[in-house]
Amino acid sequence: MQPKPLNLPFDPIDRAAESWRAHFGPSGAMAAVTSIMRAHQILLSQLDALLKPYGLTFARYEALVLLTFSRTGALPLSKIGERLMVHPTSVTNTVDRLEKSGFVRRLPNPRDGRGVLAEITEPGRDVVRRATGDLMAAEFGLSMYAEDELQAMFDQLRTLRVAAGDFAGPSMRQDEEHGGLL
Repeated sequence: MQPKPLNLPFDPIDRAAESWRAHFGPSGAMAAVTSIMRAHQILLSQLDALLKPYGLTFARYEALVLLTFSRTGALPLSKIGERLMVHPTSVTNTVDRLEKSGFVRRLPNPRDGRGVLAEITEPGRDVVRRATGDLMAAEFGLSMYAEDELQAMFDQLRTLRVAAGDFAGPSMRQDEEHGGLL
């Protein structure tokens, strides 16, 4: 189910930017961040609606995809949190839900006696394939953009991610432990 369009007669973020300028000064950063936050709400709502028939949220889908991309189909929970850039509690909650759905199973980590691995199951692999087909058909909610615009958007947001310390620089590194670009 798609969220109901607001169909407002004006752009509330643009209106807020005008007020911001009048009260506080330059409004470019405020308008940009507010637009990014609204875009996040819109996209997450659309993607979660596409994934709901599969019993997934976008966060759970991302975890399954990460496990699909791993060499063995299993990763330590700490590595999942690192790769998805989420708090350990969020990883535990996500893996709990995926395990209840039969999409992953927990295993003891043979390299760490106290650690736990999450391993994708065949039903998990199947749901990733089917859900990915729907997401790709919907172009992840970004069908209004051309490929070069998507690349420009990625590049613009990458600058913010590098500045925040998400990763060391513009190139990705080979993850030796898990055999892939992760």
